[in-house]
Parts: sequence; C-alpha cells; structure tokens
Amino acid sequence: MIDGFKRALALGAATVALAGGAAFSSVGVASAMPSHHGDHSATKHVDRDRCHMVRGHWVRVWHPAWRDRHGHRHPGHWTRTWHRGHLGCHRH
Repeated sequence: MIDGFKRALALGAATVALAGGAAFSSVGVASAMPSHHGDHSATKHVDRDRCHMVRGHWVRVWHPAWRDRHGHRHPGHWTRTWHRGHLGCHRH
C-alpha cells in the first residue's frame, strides 16, 4: 500500500513538472515574438520612381577543394548559379 502511494505521488509530481515546463516554454516563445506590426523600415526610404527591373543573370561561384570524412580529397570546381530577375530600387 505504501509503495503504491509513493508511486502515485511520484507520478503526480512528474506530471506537474512537465505541465509547468510546457507553460514556461510557451511563455518564452510568446515573449520572443516581435511586438511591432506593420513597420516597414527597410522599404520606407525607397524612391519608387527610381525602381527598375533587373534582369536575371548567371553568376560563377567557386567551390574550394575539401576532404571528406574518409580523407579523400575532392578538388575545387566552378559552378554557375542563376539569379532571378527582381525589382531594383535606389534608396535615398
């Protein structure tokens, strides 16, 4: 009878500890969220009259030589990466 009581008490304490940890972790996530909504400081100083469409283009990227986990050396090589077209705007 005493062993069953101890087991029930330990189980209850573990449940309370888990529930408390979940409550504290959700409060931590909620407080980490930004509180300002609608602040577009990055786009506030953009002159929309000077915007133009930048065409897409290929860029050469160098990948340096490396060794894998087995000690095998892989030589460096060039690749070409496509950069999509985007709206380019001058800030003032």
